[in-house]
Amino acid sequence: MINYRKILELHFSKIPQRSIEVAVGSSRNTIREVIKKAKEKELIELTDEMSNKWLERYLFPEKHPQAKGYYQEDWDYVHKELSKAHMTLKLLHKEYCQRAKDNQAIPYAYRTYCEQYGDYAGKYKVTMPLKHKPGAAIECDWAGSTLKLKDKLSNNDITVYIFVGTLPFSQYSYVEGFLDMKSSSWLTAHIHMFDYFKGVTQTIIPDNLRTGVTKTDYAEPVINESYRELADYYQTVVVPTRALKPKDKSSVEGAVGLVSRQIIASLRNTQCFYLQDLNQLIWEKLEELNTEAFQKKEGSRRSVFEQEELPYLLPVRKPAFQLTEWRIAKVQLNYHIQVESNYYSVPYEYVQCDVEVRLTKNLIEVYFNQSRIASHKRIKKNTNERSTLPDHMPDHHRRYHDHTPETVRKWAKEIGLNTVKLVNLILEQQVEKRALKILGGIQNLEKNYSIQLIEETSEILLSITQQPTLATFKTIIQRQYNYKNKNQSEKARTNQANDGYGYSRGSEYFRRNNL
Repeated sequence: MINYRKILELHFSKIPQRSIEVAVGSSRNTIREVIKKAKEKELIELTDEMSNKWLERYLFPEKHPQAKGYYQEDWDYVHKELSKAHMTLKLLHKEYCQRAKDNQAIPYAYRTYCEQYGDYAGKYKVTMPLKHKPGAAIECDWAGSTLKLKDKLSNNDITVYIFVGTLPFSQYSYVEGFLDMKSSSWLTAHIHMFDYFKGVTQTIIPDNLRTGVTKTDYAEPVINESYRELADYYQTVVVPTRALKPKDKSSVEGAVGLVSRQIIASLRNTQCFYLQDLNQLIWEKLEELNTEAFQKKEGSRRSVFEQEELPYLLPVRKPAFQLTEWRIAKVQLNYHIQVESNYYSVPYEYVQCDVEVRLTKNLIEVYFNQSRIASHKRIKKNTNERSTLPDHMPDHHRRYHDHTPETVRKWAKEIGLNTVKLVNLILEQQVEKRALKILGGIQNLEKNYSIQLIEETSEILLSITQQPTLATFKTIIQRQYNYKNKNQSEKARTNQANDGYGYSRGSEYFRRNNL
């Protein structure tokens, strides 16, 4: 059998034909014919997929079994069908055999069928041999290499970390620089990446980095809660790689190397003061990378992405995902939790409990056992401010919190006009804090005295003095209470006596009858 690959390897190494004849054991005419065909086909180097059989069919198509009556397959159709989920060459070969039978032609055996498709894919399609389904996954990671910004004030260098996301099928990539590798940067990179790809894949394959994976586990890794929320929002699934297994995301590993060589290395001496300016340069280089023609294949990463992968991506959900961050906090004895130097209340029943805190741009939510127990509008500045809801307070705290001039006036209106006048007079004469203490004492008398008695006492107090005090009010209301009770007791005794002796006509009745 002619060793086409060995002949061409030696020829490309500029070995004389006489030496090649000795090395491969083929005649000089055969060697000369193989080299001639390679020149006609403009074949100047060999790749791994170029086996002897591939080279034989590529250089000498006349030897192809097409002339022997075999039914020919539409390999472009096969290639597009394989892009669909759950499609296999075995099923396509079965359908091909049926079509060959219907046309009374000879079908290829399954092994030959696979070989011919492999030859077609290696010759015409950059994404073959087919190892990934289009739209199935995105692989993402932080690049090991970094870039620099220049601080205008200190003239020091600021490190910029590079995020890389790659679609394994088309090798189409997205790159962006960030000032840190925190969770917010990681999530922002994903949101921008989805917008750049104009779609979302079925799965996301990250490394086992802390911002993405809380706990590493082979079967059931624990995904960071914010990352899980992002995946749920965009209707995708996070499937981390195994720990210390870079081959699980080989596409992004290769893309990281390519980005490091063609983008990071080319911008290593570029001086920028703003991250946006540096990212603009990165995206210009990225555009060149994605549109650059392949050396050994037809098309580019962008053409393969737009023609073969974009239709299989899920649409990007709008509006964009709102960044979230999860923390653990302990409820203090004052039924507040501390978040970024500010304090937010929770129901007092959860004092000394550990709760989960979900932070968004404008909102803070507190969860206990996966149930939301409180929510607050987020305080923008770290000013030691408090956000306290009255419903979270114990009853006595709520009463103290609600004890204001407005609430006291509202209470006075329910009592009567004289009480309103008394309240306004005390608030005018005393400083607010002292006035509220006096009025609080008057309000507490409602526990022991009727509303009518408070109103009468207010009227009496206003009639005898223009400097009302709590002590005077208590004295008057107690006297009024005692007086009313005494009168009621005497009246009750009189009624009881009359009931004992029956009806009495009196002396006037008898005097009138004697006249």
